[in-house]
Amino acid sequence: MKKIMPILLASGLILGVSSLPTEAATPKAKTYKNCTELNKAYKGGVARANNVKNKGGKTKYKPFVSKALYDANKKSDRDKDLIACER
Repeated sequence: MKKIMPILLASGLILGVSSLPTEAATPKAKTYKNCTELNKAYKGGVARANNVKNKGGKTKYKPFVSKALYDANKKSDRDKDLIACER
């Protein structure tokens, strides 16, 4: 009896953990149709990473950093500096 309880407990934990979803329930990043729409939500645009530098001119606002959001709106990065719709 003493040997059966730990085995049952371990198998119950393994089965319980394996039934959890493997991917976290993260919503997909929103795709905006143009920079005007994106800038309503993110004034400085969207950068792919913290360490990217703006190739263009001087900007007013600091961009929001999000890899998923940038990848969803990559088409809006005209100068290919890894910041979409910078202002």
